[in-house]
Amino acid sequence: MTELQQVLESINWGLVAPLLIIQLILIVTALVDLIRIKNTNGPKWLWVLIILFINIIGPIIYFVIGRRQNG
Repeated sequence: MTELQQVLESINWGLVAPLLIIQLILIVTALVDLIRIKNTNGPKWLWVLIILFINIIGPIIYFVIGRRQNG
């Protein structure tokens, strides 16, 4: 058995899987919103990088700071 297999078997997937699912939902939702919204606070390409590469908190930062409020 390789070291990678041992590591994968030692992970408690019951705890990790929900976090991965939540992260995936946040990323997809933020990217769809970013595509649909007309104006953002900053360049869209930068928000794509933040959403994709800053785990879990990246999409939350986008929803709190990145969306430009109309009005």
